[in-house]
Amino acid sequence: MFWQQLVNGLTLGSTYSLVALGYTLIMGVLNIINMAHGEIFMFGAFVGLFLMTYLKVNIFVAMAGAMVAGALLGTLLELLALRPLRRRAVSDLAPLISTIGVSIFLENLALKVFGPQSRAFPSGALSGAQIQLGPVRITLVQIVILGISFGLMFVLRFWLSKTRVGKAIRTTAENIETANLLGINTNKIILLTVALASGLGAVAGVLVGLSFNAVEPTMGLSMGLKGLAVLILGGMGNITGAMLGGLILGIAEVFTVAYGASSYRDAVAFGMIILILFIRPQGLFGSSSRQGGRF
Repeated sequence: MFWQQLVNGLTLGSTYSLVALGYTLIMGVLNIINMAHGEIFMFGAFVGLFLMTYLKVNIFVAMAGAMVAGALLGTLLELLALRPLRRRAVSDLAPLISTIGVSIFLENLALKVFGPQSRAFPSGALSGAQIQLGPVRITLVQIVILGISFGLMFVLRFWLSKTRVGKAIRTTAENIETANLLGINTNKIILLTVALASGLGAVAGVLVGLSFNAVEPTMGLSMGLKGLAVLILGGMGNITGAMLGGLILGIAEVFTVAYGASSYRDAVAFGMIILILFIRPQGLFGSSSRQGGRF
């Protein structure tokens, strides 16, 4: 049972990590928390569901479509809700309040368009197949979720570390004014970062919808809170922290349900985060001497 629950925890935690990576990218570059990220996650799930249900595409095409849709929503978020506030140099709380407004708008739009009921993925979507490894049973859905989640995390880590655009994002995260002096078009870099973060969130939406076989307009709120918890747990703006923090939270939740009571699932997970922050306020992998961009 232990090894089975460990696999289940890693599967759930990997989706948390993908959601938290979106928060982390925006936090690192803009030093704000994007409260609309959960709703972009939810729209990504619905786009994937639509593509698989009505256009009969496979799961990989559906995730690619969801990523494009999420990136478009992120682009609109940056152009319409964030960039005008940066130009006016208003209060630091203004972008946060603006993303909250976008979050409420997107959730109500989803309720209007899709209705309040929960929807399931097509019955043939990766169902049935499984692999038995000793006492552990791994389904095809879990393999796909783990493979795509870890693949995206490591590709993102490599891209930020080794490519020219990735280094420009890291430079902008360190200091926007210095990046401008070095000739980096920070507006383009910020736009790219928000679009990328939103695309990752949309892919996570499809994976979570596939895992639980349920997509609904209000799913963004709970997953958004989990992403925020992972952001704080791993350390603000720390990509490695987002990856490992998501896995830790997912494993903690699954083991709480398996060996305790399902009603304490969220309480134990968030209680663990509170305890860790008492011991290490900057998070498990954050630096006590820095705030913001630590890619």
